[in-house]
Amino acid sequence: MLLRIDADVLPGLTVGGEDPVYRNVHVAVQRRGRPAELLDLQPGDAPHATWTLECTTTGMDVRGPYVQGRPGERFIYLSWGTVDEAGTFTMFRRAKLMLDAVPTEILDAAVRDGLLAGRLGLTDGRGMPLCARVVPPRITWTAERGPVRAGQVGRVS
Repeated sequence: MLLRIDADVLPGLTVGGEDPVYRNVHVAVQRRGRPAELLDLQPGDAPHATWTLECTTTGMDVRGPYVQGRPGERFIYLSWGTVDEAGTFTMFRRAKLMLDAVPTEILDAAVRDGLLAGRLGLTDGRGMPLCARVVPPRITWTAERGPVRAGQVGRVS
């Protein structure tokens, strides 16, 4: 199964009030066990950002290289950080997209159809990058038809 995160309303390249102020802000999906390994780093002023992850499922348990946590408590980290002149990413906050909050019927349909999609805005109520636990209604999960891949039997409608 593929898991796609579709995000909009990013907070901008510079965020924060008086202190601290963060400049050249970027966001990416963090790999499990490797916090410095980021998937598709996106600038904080992008009009939208999309990440697609390969996952496997066993019942309601979603696993993959970018899926964090224990069974029943799985999540995806979106890491926010600054990028300096040398291209070094320094994280200052993270959002946890909680997979245990995906409704059962939607996850079942996503496993059957091949794609679980989460849609969310990435700016909080204070204009800062979204952080902490993210569950519906802050994120909307849907099941969609994923692409048919080599060796996969085509789906019949």
